[in-house]
Amino acid sequence: MSRVRAASVVVFVALSCGLAWLVALPLWLGDGLAEPSAWFLLPAMMMTPAVAALVVTFALRVPAPGERLRFLGVWPLRPARRVVWLMVAGWLVPPLLVVLGIVVAAALGWVRLDPTFPAFSAEIAKALPAGAPMPPVEIVVISQILLIPVGALVNSVLAFGEELGWRGWLVPALRPLGTWPTLLISGAVWGVWHSPLILLGYNFGRTDITGVLFMIGGCVTWGVLLGWLRLRSASVWPAVLAHGSLNAAAGLVLIFAAAQPDLALAGPLGIAGWIVAAVVIAALALAGQFRRQPELAGATEQLLSVPGTGRGQHAS
Repeated sequence: MSRVRAASVVVFVALSCGLAWLVALPLWLGDGLAEPSAWFLLPAMMMTPAVAALVVTFALRVPAPGERLRFLGVWPLRPARRVVWLMVAGWLVPPLLVVLGIVVAAALGWVRLDPTFPAFSAEIAKALPAGAPMPPVEIVVISQILLIPVGALVNSVLAFGEELGWRGWLVPALRPLGTWPTLLISGAVWGVWHSPLILLGYNFGRTDITGVLFMIGGCVTWGVLLGWLRLRSASVWPAVLAHGSLNAAAGLVLIFAAAQPDLALAGPLGIAGWIVAAVVIAALALAGQFRRQPELAGATEQLLSVPGTGRGQHAS
C-alpha cells in the first residue's frame, strides 16, 4: 500500500485487543491465572490477532483481493533461498539470544546461577506424585534443553495466530510510515495486547502498570527483530518460527537460577533481554539490513525505496 489506511489499522488494533480482553474475561471473573480454563484460554487468546487480521482483510478489503496472500506473507515463499535461511535462523537463534540474556543478567547481578539447579529440582519434586523417585536433575535439564527445537515447532502453531496479525497484517499496513516507525509501533501494540494477562501477574508477577510497561519494552525490542525477519524475507514464516522458538526457550532462566529471579530484570522479555536484542538490532542496522527489503505485495522483486531508511535498495 502507498499510504496507511488509518481506519483499518484502528479497527485491527481495537478488535485484537478487545477480543483478547473478552477471551481473558473468565480469568478475571474467576481465579486469575489459576483458573482451570486458563490452559485453553491462553492459547485461544493467541488466535485473536489472526481473527482481527482476517476481519480487516475480508470485511474492509485491506489489502485488495489478489494481493492478500503476499501482503500477509503467507505465499509465495519468494525469494526462496532467503526465506528458508531466515526460517532456520528464526528457529535456532532465539534460544541463543535467551542464553546470552541469562549471561548478561548474571553479570549484572540480577540472577545467581547454580549448576546444581536447586530451584528447578524443587519444582520437579513438587510435580512428582508422593513417594515417586526423583530423577537425576542433570538428565532432566539436558532433556529440556535438547527438546527446545522441537518445542519451538510446537509453539509455532500457536504463534502463527499472533504473527498473522502483528507481522502478517500490521507491519505491512504501517509500512508506508517508514521502517522504524512501523517496527516500533507494531511492537508497542503487541505489548499492550498482552495487558489482560500481564495485569493478572503473567510473565513478571506484577499486577500494575509497571508489568505492562515491561511487556511493551520486551515486545518492542523483540518485535524489531521479528519485524526484521518479516521485512527482510517478505514472509511471515520466519517470524512465526522465531516467536515459537522464543516461547520455547523463555523458561531457561528459571532452570539455571538458584532462586526465583525478577523476570522484569533477568527474563528474556525483561531488561537483560532488551540489552541483548538491542545489540543484535544495532549490528543489523550497521550492516544495512533494515534497508534491504523485497516487496511485501506483488509477485516480483524490484527496486524499492523504503521510507525512513535512505536510498532505494535492491532486494538481495
